Amino acid sequence: MRLPSIQPVRLLRNLSLALAVLVPGMAFAEPSAIYLVRHGEKASIGKDPALTQQGQLRAQNIATILHRTGIQAIFSTPTARTLQTAQPLARQLGVQVGQYDPALPAALVEKVKVLRGPVLVVGHSNTLPELVRLFGGEPGLDIADDEYGRLYQLTPDANGAVRTVILSSLPASAGTP
Repeated sequence: MRLPSIQPVRLLRNLSLALAVLVPGMAFAEPSAIYLVRHGEKASIGKDPALTQQGQLRAQNIATILHRTGIQAIFSTPTARTLQTAQPLARQLGVQVGQYDPALPAALVEKVKVLRGPVLVVGHSNTLPELVRLFGGEPGLDIADDEYGRLYQLTPDANGAVRTVILSSLPASAGTP
């Protein structure tokens, strides 16, 4: 069977048409939402402290809040407290937690921006505001050492602007802010 030859002008026209159709879709190759949260309450002892019982409950509460958002990827620093905060949601969704270096926030931003669907990032009080800025959001006031409930929702629009909503994760226990 002989294939018909395609004239160069026709080939160029077909390629141009294909690019015109595909390129606009490439603009949507970024997450539909990025959620950023600080790890839950941590023990005060040790170089790499684990979550306290309150912190574990907060991690469960974060999983409850986010489990229906369609999270496609979860990233955490390599510390015990951030990994333990990410784990309940990762288990529920069957998603593996990717680790990132908190000293290289731009590398994480580049990795996340090529993903599709919602993403969760678990970090620290001193790293989250910079990550929010790098993703194009507004971090608000600094995160206090005793503040564990702030949950950022960053939503990019079609023009590239990012809407920032600051939510609060459920308290770790009754009566705890």
